[in-house]
Amino acid sequence: MAVKKVLAVAFAAIGVLAVAVGVNTVRSGSKQLVVEKAQALAIDEVAAAQRLGEALRFVTISEYKNADANAAEFDKLHAHLQASFPRLHAALKRENVNGKALLYTWQGSDAKAAPVMWMAHQDVVPIAPGTEKNWQQQPFAGVVRDGFIWGRGSWDDKGNLYAQMEAIEMLLASGFQPRRTVYLAYGADEEVGGKRGAAKIAELLKSRGVKLDYVLDEGLMIVHGMVPGLQPGAAMVGVAEKGYASYKLELETAPGHSSMPPQDTAIGMMSKALAALEANPLPVRMAGLPQQSFETMAPEMTGMNRVALSNFWLFKPMLERMLTKTPSVNALVRTTTALTIVNAGVKDNVLPGTASATVNFRLLPGDTLAGVEQHMHQVIGNDKIRITPDGDFNTEASRVARQDGAAFTAVNRTIRQVFPDVVVAPGLMIGATDSRYFDGMSDSVLKFGPVRAQPEDLPRFHGTNERMSVKGYADMIRFYHQLLKNSA
Repeated sequence: MAVKKVLAVAFAAIGVLAVAVGVNTVRSGSKQLVVEKAQALAIDEVAAAQRLGEALRFVTISEYKNADANAAEFDKLHAHLQASFPRLHAALKRENVNGKALLYTWQGSDAKAAPVMWMAHQDVVPIAPGTEKNWQQQPFAGVVRDGFIWGRGSWDDKGNLYAQMEAIEMLLASGFQPRRTVYLAYGADEEVGGKRGAAKIAELLKSRGVKLDYVLDEGLMIVHGMVPGLQPGAAMVGVAEKGYASYKLELETAPGHSSMPPQDTAIGMMSKALAALEANPLPVRMAGLPQQSFETMAPEMTGMNRVALSNFWLFKPMLERMLTKTPSVNALVRTTTALTIVNAGVKDNVLPGTASATVNFRLLPGDTLAGVEQHMHQVIGNDKIRITPDGDFNTEASRVARQDGAAFTAVNRTIRQVFPDVVVAPGLMIGATDSRYFDGMSDSVLKFGPVRAQPEDLPRFHGTNERMSVKGYADMIRFYHQLLKNSA
């Protein structure tokens, strides 16, 4: 009899739980803005594509140690901008900042209204040696063919730069006058850290007392077929950026002959330290931005994906186990640990007296550089290993941008107007962008590229056969044109 009562209670509890899950799933209604689709803006797609193609012919590869690398190519790009967008260059003030970085100012009619900033970068990454033969079109030929604009920089990031200028050129032709001042900030060294370009532009504007309503830089995009259970495309708007930290591990011990190895060798101790770091990453943190992102998409999903993501209170442990199995998703929910460089030994019969390694972390918002360093000491537990910051790029994770303000709403609304078939959700940028230098100048630093991407497009970033579809590029222009009307 007692067993029957226990089973009855258990089944009743399961029933109540099932009802609660079902009700909660149904109540988790759509969080998408309801807007009317914007009237399609007429664009001369052929001419716009040709201008971008011409820009890709300039080999604006930046170098970390040489600020003057390819200076003549950047000068050609600047001349091309001036020739391609005469109205913009007549109406906006252009300043060269610390060499090749460009800052444009479009003065607004209301001096009291906080200005906005759009960003992009002029520089590109080099072509991996030996891969040139794998390109369908030469990487710096700027060919427009088969519905695509081919070449290095078409996606990253001359496409954004030229689309912004195309939009402003059209607005000027129509007599549009922004209420807010609009800044355009185009660094020339983003691919090598941005310290000569974007950082100097930020310093200049800070010295002028500028506070920005919002900043919009490259970042996440509209992805199709990459979110399980979500049929529409997902327009992920980056509202935060992971921090970056590399640490060098160094160890010194007595060298010796390999025929008489001691119990603890330099390589052995360093190997144990690295294995411990890899086996003990910083904890998963679903609360905050990751959860907000998943819960925004959940009502638009189907099947168990919708049920699980609508009920974090119940399925959180299961979700953590599942999500961390995929590297790309794991990077969204924790500070990642990557072993990147190891050095030790010079000869097969000599025990080295030194060993060193570099470990790279990408910090989730909420984690800190100090916390990561403390974590390393605790996990390694060996005072013989020195831990020091490596390089000058270590930066904290950014603040999380406001999602309840006018800036995010304007971007959200514009996406829904220009791309009505997609779902908009906040997201986390796991790479580094120039916008991190403006983190203290606005509480709405957003990272979004208004372009659609399929899974097969991802290897093209910094890879072979980078290209931009002509239709997709026209939609980029439409996005920036509409966003300026919505926000400035």
